[in-house]
Amino acid sequence: MFHRIPKHIISTTVLSKWFLQSTAIILFVTGTAKLIAALGGAEILDGPDPIFRVHFRHVLFVVGLVEIGVAGLCLKNRLRQVGLFMVAWLATSFLVYRLGLWWIGWSRPCSCLGNLTDALHISPELADNLLKVVLAYLSTVSYGLLFLESRNKSKHVTSRSSGGSLPFHGDVEQ
Repeated sequence: MFHRIPKHIISTTVLSKWFLQSTAIILFVTGTAKLIAALGGAEILDGPDPIFRVHFRHVLFVVGLVEIGVAGLCLKNRLRQVGLFMVAWLATSFLVYRLGLWWIGWSRPCSCLGNLTDALHISPELADNLLKVVLAYLSTVSYGLLFLESRNKSKHVTSRSSGGSLPFHGDVEQ
């Protein structure tokens, strides 16, 4: 059955699955850290978020739930493209938020991981830099895979219209 499927389609499928699984782990950990932090007693949680102007606690709680929800979507094999799209959307949202912080001159490190930085004995600055790397990973790879899958899909449509018999790449399961 797989002898008729072009290798670049299988590779994109495998890469997408690997990326979504690693992203699910990342988002589950960061989402859980946000939920735990939101339930904590740190003074900063009762202060206003500089972008949304609501308590940090509420922002962390909502974003933590969203991250865990997207993590769950990432694990659904049949919703691979939805998962990629949601990761791209979430990464773009984080990027816009960080650009907003930069725009208003916010110079403190992101407290996105709450008390997890204390538990791991890392500085908030290091955690902030690590999260920037994670953000680059999530945005670059999700958009890259969406681009490759759309390109594969357009190649498939072209092959079909010229009499080819390639299966739709979304139907390939391993």
